[in-house]
Amino acid sequence: MGSGKMHLLVSSIRIAAATMLICVAGYATAVWALAQAIAPDTANGSLIVGQGGAVVGSRQVAQAFTEPRYFWPRPSAVDYDGAGAGGSNKSPTSTEVANRGRELAERYGATPDNPVPADLVSASGAGLDPHISEEGALYQAGRVAAARGLETAPVEELVREAAVSPGGVLTPGRIVNVLELNLALDAMERTSGR
Repeated sequence: MGSGKMHLLVSSIRIAAATMLICVAGYATAVWALAQAIAPDTANGSLIVGQGGAVVGSRQVAQAFTEPRYFWPRPSAVDYDGAGAGGSNKSPTSTEVANRGRELAERYGATPDNPVPADLVSASGAGLDPHISEEGALYQAGRVAAARGLETAPVEELVREAAVSPGGVLTPGRIVNVLELNLALDAMERTSGR
Protein backbone atom coordinates (compact mmCIF):
# COMPACT_ATOMS: atom_id res chain seq x y z
CA MET A 1 0.00 0.00 0.00
CA GLY A 2 1.46 3.33 -1.04
CA SER A 3 1.94 6.24 1.39
CA GLY A 4 -0.82 8.23 -0.38
CA LYS A 5 -3.33 5.43 0.11
CA MET A 6 -2.22 4.91 3.71
CA HIS A 7 -2.63 8.62 4.43
CA LEU A 8 -6.13 8.49 2.88
CA LEU A 9 -7.04 5.43 5.01
CA VAL A 10 -5.81 7.08 8.23
CA SER A 11 -7.68 10.29 7.37
CA SER A 12 -10.87 8.32 6.70
CA ILE A 13 -10.57 6.50 10.02
CA ARG A 14 -10.04 9.81 11.85
CA ILE A 15 -13.10 11.36 10.17
CA ALA A 16 -15.22 8.29 11.00
CA ALA A 17 -14.04 8.34 14.63
CA ALA A 18 -14.70 12.09 14.97
CA THR A 19 -18.14 11.72 13.40
CA MET A 20 -19.05 8.88 15.79
CA LEU A 21 -17.73 10.84 18.76
CA ILE A 22 -19.75 13.93 17.86
CA CYS A 23 -22.91 12.26 16.53
CA VAL A 24 -23.17 9.40 19.00
CA ALA A 25 -21.45 10.30 22.25
CA GLY A 26 -21.82 14.07 21.94
CA TYR A 27 -25.46 14.00 20.90
CA ALA A 28 -26.43 11.40 23.53
CA THR A 29 -24.65 13.37 26.25
CA ALA A 30 -26.30 16.63 25.17
CA VAL A 31 -29.79 15.06 25.14
CA TRP A 32 -29.18 13.40 28.53
CA ALA A 33 -27.91 16.67 30.08
CA LEU A 34 -30.84 18.65 28.65
CA ALA A 35 -33.33 16.09 29.96
CA GLN A 36 -31.70 16.15 33.40
CA ALA A 37 -31.90 19.95 33.45
CA ILE A 38 -35.47 20.29 32.17
CA ALA A 39 -37.30 17.23 33.54
CA PRO A 40 -35.08 15.06 35.76
CA ASP A 41 -37.98 13.02 37.20
CA THR A 42 -39.19 11.97 33.74
CA ALA A 43 -35.65 11.46 32.45
CA ASN A 44 -34.94 9.07 35.31
CA GLY A 45 -38.03 6.91 34.74
CA SER A 46 -40.70 8.74 36.77
CA LEU A 47 -40.03 6.40 39.67
CA ILE A 48 -42.34 6.27 42.67
CA VAL A 49 -40.72 5.73 46.06
CA GLY A 50 -42.83 3.91 48.63
CA GLN A 51 -43.22 4.43 52.33
CA GLY A 52 -40.03 2.53 53.24
CA GLY A 53 -37.89 4.45 50.74
CA ALA A 54 -37.82 1.64 48.16
CA VAL A 55 -38.85 2.18 44.54
CA VAL A 56 -42.31 0.62 44.05
CA GLY A 57 -42.78 1.37 40.37
CA SER A 58 -42.94 4.01 37.68
CA ARG A 59 -45.64 6.48 36.78
CA GLN A 60 -45.07 5.53 33.14
CA VAL A 61 -45.28 1.71 33.21
CA ALA A 62 -48.30 -0.37 34.20
CA GLN A 63 -48.06 -3.09 36.82
CA ALA A 64 -50.11 -6.26 37.14
CA PHE A 65 -52.47 -5.82 40.07
CA THR A 66 -54.69 -8.90 40.43
CA GLU A 67 -55.94 -8.82 44.03
CA PRO A 68 -59.59 -7.75 44.39
CA ARG A 69 -58.55 -5.09 46.93
CA TYR A 70 -56.66 -3.17 44.23
CA PHE A 71 -57.70 -1.40 41.06
CA TRP A 72 -56.72 -3.44 38.03
CA PRO A 73 -54.92 -1.95 35.01
CA ARG A 74 -55.64 -2.46 31.34
CA PRO A 75 -54.68 -5.88 30.01
CA SER A 76 -51.17 -6.19 28.61
CA ALA A 77 -50.01 -8.16 25.59
CA VAL A 78 -46.48 -8.19 27.07
CA ASP A 79 -47.40 -9.22 30.63
CA TYR A 80 -46.46 -5.75 31.93
CA ASP A 81 -42.79 -6.28 31.02
CA GLY A 82 -41.26 -2.80 30.70
CA ALA A 83 -38.34 -4.22 28.75
CA GLY A 84 -40.56 -5.45 25.94
CA ALA A 85 -43.34 -3.00 25.12
CA GLY A 86 -45.64 -4.04 22.31
CA GLY A 87 -49.16 -4.82 21.26
CA SER A 88 -50.56 -8.19 20.36
CA ASN A 89 -50.72 -7.39 16.62
CA LYS A 90 -54.06 -9.17 16.54
CA SER A 91 -57.03 -7.86 14.65
CA PRO A 92 -60.13 -6.72 16.57
CA THR A 93 -61.91 -9.56 14.75
CA SER A 94 -59.45 -12.14 16.14
CA THR A 95 -61.10 -14.97 18.05
CA GLU A 96 -58.32 -14.81 20.63
CA VAL A 97 -58.91 -11.09 21.25
CA ALA A 98 -62.67 -11.62 21.44
CA ASN A 99 -62.26 -14.51 23.92
CA ARG A 100 -59.87 -12.48 26.07
CA GLY A 101 -62.34 -9.59 26.09
CA ARG A 102 -65.18 -11.92 27.05
CA GLU A 103 -63.13 -13.49 29.88
CA LEU A 104 -62.16 -10.08 31.23
CA ALA A 105 -65.75 -8.84 31.06
CA GLU A 106 -66.81 -11.91 33.08
CA ARG A 107 -64.00 -11.26 35.58
CA TYR A 108 -65.35 -7.75 36.07
CA GLY A 109 -68.90 -9.07 36.47
CA ALA A 110 -70.16 -7.18 33.45
CA THR A 111 -73.78 -7.59 32.37
CA PRO A 112 -75.82 -6.13 29.51
CA ASP A 113 -77.22 -3.63 32.02
CA ASN A 114 -73.76 -2.87 33.44
CA PRO A 115 -71.24 -3.12 30.56
CA VAL A 116 -67.55 -2.88 31.37
CA PRO A 117 -65.67 0.18 30.03
CA ALA A 118 -63.72 -0.73 26.89
CA ASP A 119 -60.30 0.19 28.29
CA LEU A 120 -60.58 -2.49 30.98
CA VAL A 121 -60.86 -5.29 28.40
CA SER A 122 -58.57 -3.96 25.65
CA ALA A 123 -54.80 -3.55 25.78
CA SER A 124 -53.10 -0.33 24.79
CA GLY A 125 -50.75 -0.23 21.81
CA ALA A 126 -47.62 -0.67 23.94
CA GLY A 127 -49.28 -2.93 26.49
CA LEU A 128 -47.85 -0.81 29.31
CA ASP A 129 -50.31 2.08 29.66
CA PRO A 130 -50.31 2.97 33.38
CA HIS A 131 -53.67 4.74 33.14
CA ILE A 132 -57.29 3.69 32.98
CA SER A 133 -60.26 5.91 32.37
CA GLU A 134 -62.02 7.51 35.32
CA GLU A 135 -65.05 5.43 34.30
CA GLY A 136 -62.92 2.28 34.42
CA ALA A 137 -61.74 3.10 37.93
CA LEU A 138 -65.25 3.99 39.15
CA TYR A 139 -66.48 0.71 37.66
CA GLN A 140 -64.08 -1.14 39.98
CA ALA A 141 -64.68 0.99 43.10
CA GLY A 142 -67.42 -1.26 44.53
CA ARG A 143 -65.28 -4.40 44.29
CA VAL A 144 -62.25 -2.65 45.79
CA ALA A 145 -64.28 -1.16 48.65
CA ALA A 146 -65.95 -4.50 49.45
CA ALA A 147 -62.60 -6.34 49.45
CA ARG A 148 -61.20 -3.81 51.94
CA GLY A 149 -64.32 -3.59 54.08
CA LEU A 150 -64.81 0.08 53.17
CA GLU A 151 -67.82 2.09 52.07
CA THR A 152 -67.92 2.67 48.30
CA ALA A 153 -68.37 6.46 48.50
CA PRO A 154 -64.88 7.27 49.91
CA VAL A 155 -63.24 4.99 47.34
CA GLU A 156 -65.16 6.70 44.53
CA GLU A 157 -64.13 10.09 45.95
CA LEU A 158 -60.49 8.95 45.92
CA VAL A 159 -60.86 8.01 42.25
CA ARG A 160 -62.32 11.43 41.40
CA GLU A 161 -59.48 13.17 43.26
CA ALA A 162 -56.86 11.09 41.42
CA ALA A 163 -58.39 11.63 37.96
CA VAL A 164 -56.71 14.14 35.67
CA SER A 165 -57.48 15.52 32.21
CA PRO A 166 -54.67 14.65 29.83
CA GLY A 167 -55.86 17.46 27.56
CA GLY A 168 -55.99 17.68 23.82
CA VAL A 169 -58.66 16.88 21.29
CA LEU A 170 -57.58 13.27 20.86
CA THR A 171 -57.83 12.40 24.57
CA PRO A 172 -61.24 13.40 25.90
CA GLY A 173 -62.28 12.43 29.40
CA ARG A 174 -60.22 11.95 32.50
CA ILE A 175 -57.70 9.25 33.34
CA VAL A 176 -56.28 7.73 36.52
CA ASN A 177 -52.79 6.34 37.11
CA VAL A 178 -53.47 2.87 38.56
CA LEU A 179 -50.29 2.59 40.66
CA GLU A 180 -50.73 6.04 42.19
CA LEU A 181 -54.41 5.30 42.87
CA ASN A 182 -53.57 2.01 44.59
CA LEU A 183 -50.88 3.70 46.71
CA ALA A 184 -53.36 6.42 47.70
CA LEU A 185 -55.87 3.72 48.55
CA ASP A 186 -53.34 1.96 50.82
CA ALA A 187 -52.51 5.31 52.47
CA MET A 188 -56.21 6.06 52.99
CA GLU A 189 -56.69 2.69 54.63
CA ARG A 190 -53.65 3.21 56.89
CA THR A 191 -54.82 6.64 58.04
CA SER A 192 -58.34 5.37 58.75
CA GLY A 193 -56.81 2.79 61.10
CA ARG A 194 -57.93 -0.33 59.20
